[in-house]
Amino acid sequence: MSYKGAYRRSIEDSCDFWMKAAQSLDWDCFPETAYDSETDIWFPDGMLNLCHNAVDRHVADGNGDQSALIYESPVTGKSETYSFLELRDRVAQTAGMIAAAGAAQGDRVIIYMPMIPEAVFAMLACARLGVVHSVVFGGFSAPELAKRIDDCEPVLLLSASCGIEGSKVIAYKPMIDEAVALAQSPPRHAIIVQRPELLADLVSPIDLDWEEQFDRASPADCVSVRSQDPLYILYTSGTTGKPKGVVRDTGGYGVALQWSMPNIYGAAPGETFWAASDIGWVVGHSYIVYGPLLNGNATILFEGKPVGTPDAGIFWRIAAKHAVRVLFTAPTAIRAIRAGDPDAELLKAADGLALEALFLAGERADPDTLDWVAAKLERPVIDHWWQTELGWPALATCIGLGDRDVLIGSAGRAVPGYRFAILDDDGEEVPDGTVANLTIAAPLPPGCFRELWNNKVGFESSFTDFLGHYATGDAGKRDLDGHIHVMGRTDDIINVAGHRLSTGQIEEVVAACDHVIECAVVGGHDPIKNQVPIVFFVSSANVEEELTDRQTIKQAVRDAISPIAAPKACIRVEKLPKTRSGKILRNLLRSIADGETPLPPETIEEASVIDDLIAAWSRSSR
Repeated sequence: MSYKGAYRRSIEDSCDFWMKAAQSLDWDCFPETAYDSETDIWFPDGMLNLCHNAVDRHVADGNGDQSALIYESPVTGKSETYSFLELRDRVAQTAGMIAAAGAAQGDRVIIYMPMIPEAVFAMLACARLGVVHSVVFGGFSAPELAKRIDDCEPVLLLSASCGIEGSKVIAYKPMIDEAVALAQSPPRHAIIVQRPELLADLVSPIDLDWEEQFDRASPADCVSVRSQDPLYILYTSGTTGKPKGVVRDTGGYGVALQWSMPNIYGAAPGETFWAASDIGWVVGHSYIVYGPLLNGNATILFEGKPVGTPDAGIFWRIAAKHAVRVLFTAPTAIRAIRAGDPDAELLKAADGLALEALFLAGERADPDTLDWVAAKLERPVIDHWWQTELGWPALATCIGLGDRDVLIGSAGRAVPGYRFAILDDDGEEVPDGTVANLTIAAPLPPGCFRELWNNKVGFESSFTDFLGHYATGDAGKRDLDGHIHVMGRTDDIINVAGHRLSTGQIEEVVAACDHVIECAVVGGHDPIKNQVPIVFFVSSANVEEELTDRQTIKQAVRDAISPIAAPKACIRVEKLPKTRSGKILRNLLRSIADGETPLPPETIEEASVIDDLIAAWSRSSR
């Protein structure tokens, strides 16, 4: 079916469309109802188990010898491959270990682990038992971990003795001990994988050794759950300082992910799919673990970074080694690779690269980066867009449906099932080409969030700003062909002397300037104009050329947009502040531009960069 045909069917008869998609899963009780509008539940009378669908059914279908999970860890030198049969056995025994430690259907388990196979075993084992997992980044601070413990009240915490960030070994156990001491509802047990890089002292009364507990456990069978039963809770930063727990259902999520793999990504069973992300993010949940395995793909679990472990060619070598057909990463990873290998010599040295497409998401992909990697790869490079709340792509170029109409600067067209609207602040549709609030009409398709954990008011607030629509919090515009351009968070639409300007549009111009490796534009306070654009940029030029670079940037913005958009300041920095997934922390830059000294957020990759940014801002102000 063509993209246009699939999209039309998904809107005109969404229930029939998704009931046909549901046939791709094994159900213990196939649903008779597609959607219940009173409860906002997809497949309300269906029963299934997602671990069975992701693992066991492939063994039952005779594909047990096929590769399922590939672990590549350049930071430890380990490389391991698990077949579907081996994965089933590891997961079943891990589930037995979790059950023996006291977790039962409906209970919560926190997984605070690095990117090691046991983390994937744990996620799937929880799904096997009907236990709700909540993955928290290994290395998150004790106070933040304690907040998540108190919010979801887990019976168990699964972790490891340490994580490895580049060349640094991070001890997890001290943070776990502090978090448990801070928490009002501590878990009964903490089961710890002892990594040889740093052993932990298991001296707390709740501590258990993973290997010992695993060896004495008996394999557990899959537990049938209702479609609407929670699969996991994934926390995002809340506006009040309290983490916001996005709850994902089981049936709707499974159907959406299974449909997305062949239709959006063009992935066929048996091929290798690689989402170079972290299981702590929604990308890791959907496209490292559940999506590829549901579709019968081998999936890569990567413990390392796009550069520095050991170099900017690691992605291409691993992709070539395992015949990866689709690679999915963040634009910032490509920018880092470009900075480390500007002529793509390491890419050229990766023999046998079998990539069919590169997908990017997680932040806005600037056209300059897209142009560079597309030219070097000589393959489709596809930006697409979604959020933790949505769980799977909402905007994309669906190559599996034959859509090859990639428009640089756009995140693609609406994925079947999603009904987008661009609304002004009064909730009225704006003309094509106008930047306004990016919203999605309710009801949302399968796979999207239906609640926030213990936060009904927070969930409902996502639908109150624009009646009948989910407010994404992003600004966007649509062109005459239906391509949607996501211009950044609505916070990133700045008001300069009454003119509404998109910082994303300014960033496109800046990124295209000579010597600019990457950049971020924020709105700084101005007593006369209200706000003014401030540019932070990383340059490949020498310091003596900095003044020329600043003048070039300002003139380029004047010429491409208008004099009103010309930056008040252009600050050259060594690094931009980023999260672990590579998102630029624009709120932090805004604070610096307004003369404040920001506290490093828990998601920041390198807290030391803040002092360098403040020093660079101070120099530019003199």
